[in-house]
This record gives sequence, C-alpha cells and structure tokens, in this order.
Amino acid sequence: MTKKLAAEFVGTFTLVLFGCGAAVLAGFGIIGQLGIAFAFGLAIVAMAYGIGGVSGCHVNPAVSFGFWTAGRMPTSEMLGYWAAQCLGAVVGAGVLLLIASGSPDYSIADNGLGQNGFGVRDPISNQGSPGDYSLVSGGIFEVVATFIFLVTILGVTQKGAPAQLGGLAIGLTLVVIHIVGIQITGVSVNPARSLGPAVWVLGDALEQLWLFIAAPMVGAGLAGWAFRVRLLSSDDAS
Repeated sequence: MTKKLAAEFVGTFTLVLFGCGAAVLAGFGIIGQLGIAFAFGLAIVAMAYGIGGVSGCHVNPAVSFGFWTAGRMPTSEMLGYWAAQCLGAVVGAGVLLLIASGSPDYSIADNGLGQNGFGVRDPISNQGSPGDYSLVSGGIFEVVATFIFLVTILGVTQKGAPAQLGGLAIGLTLVVIHIVGIQITGVSVNPARSLGPAVWVLGDALEQLWLFIAAPMVGAGLAGWAFRVRLLSSDDAS
C-alpha cells in the first residue's frame, strides 16, 4: 500500500506541475490552448506507463471514486488514494509557485496557478471562468466531461480491453476534454488538480472549489454505476 500511495503522490504531483505549469509558465500567448491541453494529456500518458503498474495511475480522487462505485476498489484504499492525490497536488502547485516566482513578471495575484473557476472573470485577480461561463455551464461541463473520462478509464481497464494502449487512450481523452473545456472552467475533472492551485491562490479559487469537487464526483459516480450494473461493461469483463 505504501508503494501505491507513493505512486499516486508522484503522479498527481506531476500532473499539476506540468499541466498547470504549461498554463502558468508558457500560457496562452506561447503554446496556446492546444499546447496546454496536450500538456495535461501527455502528463497522464507518461504517468500511466510510469506508475500504472504500481497503483493503476488514478492521480485523481474522482477516478478512485469511480473505481470504488464500480466495485473495483475497497473503501480503505480509496481513502488512502484520496489523501496521497490531494497532497501531491498541493505540493505540485507549491513547487510550481516557487518556480514561477523566480520571474519578475510573475505575480500569483495576477497570474494565478492555473486554478479553475466559473462566472465572469475578474480582470484584477484573473479568477473565474476563462470564457466568462456561468456556474450552471461549468457544472454541466464538469459532470459530463468527468463521466466521459471515467467511461474511457473504466472501459480500457476492464478485462479483455487492449491494456497496452490504455494509457494513450486515457491521455488523449483528457486532451480532447481540455481542448473543449479550457474556456469554460479551465478544466478540472479532478478534485485534487483543483485543490492544489486553490490552496495557494485563495480568493475565488478556494471559494469556488466546491464545484470542482462535487461535479467530478457526480460524473465519476455515474460512470462507475454504469459499469457496476454492467450497462457499459463488455460481456467478458470482470
């Protein structure tokens, strides 16, 4: 279990450092939204093949919740994963802050840490939805996107699926989700990924964090249920 928790910590740390780091250090003016989307997706691909054999590379409390709902994970293990994932995200965002602070052009108040948000973007704090999307729009997107993400993950990890391509399929799904959703909420689909930056940025990022915990969990729970009742499971799946 110690190895699994260590793997989840490292995996979530990496996702936040490189995914959010692409937005903060390279940003829309250098690599654009497409580059940020690929940073998140490729980080997942790397970790899927790097730590997947140790912990399954959940690096996301919603993913662990989806596995638990599907009956593939015990409660105690899920809770341990949650703790490791959240800690990894907070530390990852902290390291990103240390790196970004080395530039005289960076200010956490003005540039943030790639935090998620909804509502009209504040021109001073730069918090809120990148595209000024409402709470309702953000909530719907996060539920639906997380559901689709978990359908992919639970599908490619079920018995009979081509496991060798699983990490690539999961990473590319996250890329597509970011291409569509960055302007809506900055894309969470991962409570830990939202928690990490919010802890350091504070303000609206922390006040709005509840949505990026609740909505991904709802989407993941629905996907897990669909596999638990074998609605989306293959005939030979365990």
